[in-house]
Amino acid sequence: MEQDWIWGLVGGLIIGLAGAVYLLVNGRIMGASGIIGGLVDGSGRSTWLERVAFIAGLVLMPALLVPLYSEVDTHLTSNYALVAIAGILVGVGTRLANGCTSGHGVCGISRFSLRGMVATVFYIGAGGLAVVVFKHVLGVI
Repeated sequence: MEQDWIWGLVGGLIIGLAGAVYLLVNGRIMGASGIIGGLVDGSGRSTWLERVAFIAGLVLMPALLVPLYSEVDTHLTSNYALVAIAGILVGVGTRLANGCTSGHGVCGISRFSLRGMVATVFYIGAGGLAVVVFKHVLGVI
């Protein structure tokens, strides 16, 4: 039996725990796009150190775990231009939706936020549509 689903479960539990701790400690939602956006647009000046620490943890933790794994297959395309375009589109989408998967999906749904639930349905649907178009219609991934 495949055991890979366990890593998804563990990761989901850790993300959920992090969201709960962030909310309990700071009284704010753990939305990565809002945390980064506050640094970029200057609205988060009063909490810049907390924001930088959060982002550093997002970047450094996977790098620290690399020695524990000999090979990880992410199924990511080798087309780096496509990866860059996808990243830009995700960034634009999160600003348009006033949130991202961590803010709307993890924290919003767990708080029974209607806005979070609606946003999650739309971005999951848009992601599924993008996979169909880019993989099955255009054949670029």
